[in-house]
Amino acid sequence: MRPPLAPLDGRIDRFDLTVGTAVEFLRGTWPELQEVRFEIGAMPTFDATDEVPRWHLDHDRARIVLFRLPIERLLPPGHDDGAHRRMAIESAVFRAAAEYVGREPWDLGGHDH
Repeated sequence: MRPPLAPLDGRIDRFDLTVGTAVEFLRGTWPELQEVRFEIGAMPTFDATDEVPRWHLDHDRARIVLFRLPIERLLPPGHDDGAHRRMAIESAVFRAAAEYVGREPWDLGGHDH
C-alpha cells in the first residue's frame, strides 16, 4: 500500500534539519541568540554587481534569514555531495550568527574575552 502523500523534496528537508541542528547548538553556546529567529529564504534580492548574499541580518526584528539556493549552489566543483553541502550549510549558519552577535565564527567557547 502506498502512502497517500509523496514525500517532500529531501534536499529542502535536509537543509532545514541541518540549519535547525546548528541553530540549537549555537543557542546553547551563545545565549544572546536565544531570542533571535532563524528563517530560511530561497533567494535574496540583490544587485547583479554584488556577490550573492548567503544570509541577511535584521537586528531590528531580531532575525537572521539564510538563503538556501546560494548556500547550496555556490559550492566548489567536486564538493556537491551530502557531506560538503552539510558543512556549507553549517558554516553559513555559524558565520551569519557570529556576524549577528559580533563574534568570530570559531569563537564557540561561549565566554567573553
